[in-house]
Amino acid sequence: MSTPTKDVDLALRRLSDLGERRIVKDVLEPRYRSVSGFGDDCAPFGSEHVITTDSCSRALVASLGMDDLVHTGWLLATMNLSDLAAAGAEPDALVVNYTLPRETPVSNLVRIMDGVDACAATHGTRVVGGDLGEGSELRLCATAVGHCPPRLTPAGSVATRLSRRGAGHSDRLLLIGSPGYLWAAALLYHGYAEIGEDRETVYAKAREPVAQLKAGRMLAEHGLARAATDVSDGLFASVRNLCHTNALGAIVSRGIQLDEVLMEVCRQAEVEPFGLGQIWGDWSLVVAVAEEDAAAALELLDDAKLPARDIGFLTQATTQLWLTDDDGQFESWNGVDQERFSDTSWRGDGIEARLRQLRARTRN
Repeated sequence: MSTPTKDVDLALRRLSDLGERRIVKDVLEPRYRSVSGFGDDCAPFGSEHVITTDSCSRALVASLGMDDLVHTGWLLATMNLSDLAAAGAEPDALVVNYTLPRETPVSNLVRIMDGVDACAATHGTRVVGGDLGEGSELRLCATAVGHCPPRLTPAGSVATRLSRRGAGHSDRLLLIGSPGYLWAAALLYHGYAEIGEDRETVYAKAREPVAQLKAGRMLAEHGLARAATDVSDGLFASVRNLCHTNALGAIVSRGIQLDEVLMEVCRQAEVEPFGLGQIWGDWSLVVAVAEEDAAAALELLDDAKLPARDIGFLTQATTQLWLTDDDGQFESWNGVDQERFSDTSWRGDGIEARLRQLRARTRN
């Protein structure tokens, strides 16, 4: 329980003094730690349902010449549906809240709606309601609701909702999705690589990221996933969160293989593929699977043509994160972070500076 002295000390601080992780630990957790599912991507309610909410302003791709607000609408839906994927849920509906300046052209609102509706339809759901407000700047928010049908077994029904809790020592870590496209698009836009007609393929996947709903649900209903989280803040932060929640450590292979077109971008831009794959922005999933179930999980995903990679395993070394290479060498993983209310928070500017940092971090 927090003490009066600590409460006074916190009250005198700014959010930027703490950063997101300390805000959660020192401000939110003392109040909400007893709430079921606290800290997970989705909150459970009822016997099978989950709910989540997330917001955004302008999609990063707008800074890469793709400034149609349809992409921001698509991103808003993806962010929320990705949380449902991490819960192993089927999407039921989206509710939206759009705050816009009064001078906003009607066409801008229409394009936002077009993006949200197109993304929702692609993922098998739709918008069922919402609110429209007036404000000094664009701010978009959505709430997604889903359900996790129980799995029927000879012994009876078994709950299938996934959370960040439940991973164990020696579990394999699967990275599900196609990481690297957003920042590959940034490298192309700023002239660090040139790949001809494949450029549009990279741009298309960067502006229309896909939530891994099908993969999360398949693994949950087959009882193959033990814990999961979506990669909203980058691979490093996601693995760290899983480890923190389960009091574990991790060893991750830096020999990640990206899609072929991204490997070519990395070669030209002199960026290590792992460096591109660990950064945030592509809405993948990290799933912990028991060591004996890893092959079956990968086969299941491969049969469904869903991209997945075994990237490492969990250890008993609490909170210690390591990278290993093909030669068996180990080093501490000081990965690319993205923490809100801190110097590493993404504020929509400084893309070129981040690209230079990405190119320089060939061994971290």
